Amino acid sequence: MWNMTVAQREAHDSGVGVLDRAVAVLDAVEAGPHTFTEIVEATGFSRTTTHRLVKSLVDHELLTVRGGDGYRLGPRLLRFAQRAMLELPIRDVAHPFLQRLAEMTGESAQLYVRSTLERVCIDAVDSANELRTIVGVGSTLPLTAGSAGKVFLAFDDLGAPGERLIDDAIRWTPATPVGEELRRQLMSIRRRGWASSAGERQAGVGSVSAPVFGHSGELLAVLSVSGPASRIGRIAAKRHAPAVVATAREIRAALIP
Repeated sequence: MWNMTVAQREAHDSGVGVLDRAVAVLDAVEAGPHTFTEIVEATGFSRTTTHRLVKSLVDHELLTVRGGDGYRLGPRLLRFAQRAMLELPIRDVAHPFLQRLAEMTGESAQLYVRSTLERVCIDAVDSANELRTIVGVGSTLPLTAGSAGKVFLAFDDLGAPGERLIDDAIRWTPATPVGEELRRQLMSIRRRGWASSAGERQAGVGSVSAPVFGHSGELLAVLSVSGPASRIGRIAAKRHAPAVVATAREIRAALIP
């Protein structure tokens, strides 16, 4: 179980005690559902203080409780997150490039950012084709399946949690790479600068993805095109890769003054 140390609490001390304590409770359940007792243990607060904070957070829909599962992040936080994603500067800058990429390739284009150990779609432009893939803005997807997830694993510095994520990767479909196969693919992705997948997260869906780096070389986002695997297979992936990589570089250039 995650436990907040005294040093961590002091590092998050804003001078507004009740706010800091409320955030500590939210931090405790961020990794997954916690019972009331587990929240007490994780935060180090008294049961009386924890009860008051939890009740208030539930009243404001910042926490929710489901039977024996315990407390988890509430629906109001999701609404905040969706609104925040719509206002991310990178989304505004990248959107015209996504539109152009979708027109160039004839496939749907998406932009992802990482949220802890998952990826979130913050913008998407759907293909004009009748048969197309649709990823909704706000969709949360795994890092261990699909080309965009593999780009995050290959280029983002996830440290020990990332290693555990790779070790514990599961097969979403029979085509999902796991274990040493996944590690070999990640090495190849680092060398060539882009990733592809066919039916790895969802049967019948293929995609090509490339990293969008920041000023200091940090990974800011991942750009993807996706469509039916019948159109984006291994050969088509190589055909689309130059456009995806070039567009990702153009987004970077537009972000950096």
